[in-house]
Amino acid sequence: MNKHKDCLVCKSGELRPLPKYTKHGLVKCKVCGFVFCGEIPSDQTLNEHYKNYSYTKEITCSPLTKLSYQNLLKELEPYRKNNTILDVGCGRGFFLETAREMGWEVYGTEFSATACQLLRDKNITIAEGVLSTNSFNNVQFDVITSFEVIEHINNPIEEVEKFYEILRPNGLLYITTPNFNSYLRYILKAEYNVITYPEHLSYYTKKTLGKLLVKSRFKKKKILTTGVSLSRFANSSGKVKKELSNSSKDEKLRNTMNANFLLKAVKKLVNIILSITGLGMTLKGYFVKK
Repeated sequence: MNKHKDCLVCKSGELRPLPKYTKHGLVKCKVCGFVFCGEIPSDQTLNEHYKNYSYTKEITCSPLTKLSYQNLLKELEPYRKNNTILDVGCGRGFFLETAREMGWEVYGTEFSATACQLLRDKNITIAEGVLSTNSFNNVQFDVITSFEVIEHINNPIEEVEKFYEILRPNGLLYITTPNFNSYLRYILKAEYNVITYPEHLSYYTKKTLGKLLVKSRFKKKKILTTGVSLSRFANSSGKVKKELSNSSKDEKLRNTMNANFLLKAVKKLVNIILSITGLGMTLKGYFVKK
């Protein structure tokens, strides 16, 4: 079994097992506070895990998810210069389809060959496998997005430096990842189902995500921590066994709140509080290339 000897963010060798999370093999850097899995999974372990990922055409983007993408793209509009946007780990391509509808020239990356074929069928320019600086023939991107991807890798500095190289000067990197300091982790502790090997290898907080990107020469614009999840709590506590889906409690709650003006206002207030306290489920980081 191979193990990390140095911190994945600051490269310090001062690592210690994280109490109460030893069954997951988590370690914490004494210098920068970054938490990650000390064990390095083999290629065989990763291939066995990810080969079961499903990318069927039957799954569709929910109206509320599409609306959230549209709202995000409106936020990204000031950075549109070359009209190019890249989504790293783009899955089924729902975000890129929305971006294309709003006039962007879209690009994506995916590791799964099945997903890449699905994306090509949608006429999305795709690079299969690990992102490299020449994946798209030296295209300079206005915006790079990465939704829930960076927690899956154990070479974050290398990944972020690639983002820096292919992003144009003053371009924006938008990155999301589970928040290790989420209120749910404090409640559920080691039972929190975000903590899972080899699916998730790195666990970020506002502090450590900021350190990673600033170390890689990005300028932090803002980091938000938003979101609650009834389904995540139920799945973690063993009350249900089904996967999260568009018919989950979360989606039903989103629909209910979106249909009511007062509830929408409450949701906005809750997310503001979660961001101020740093307790929201998801980190949303906005970083500009200097």
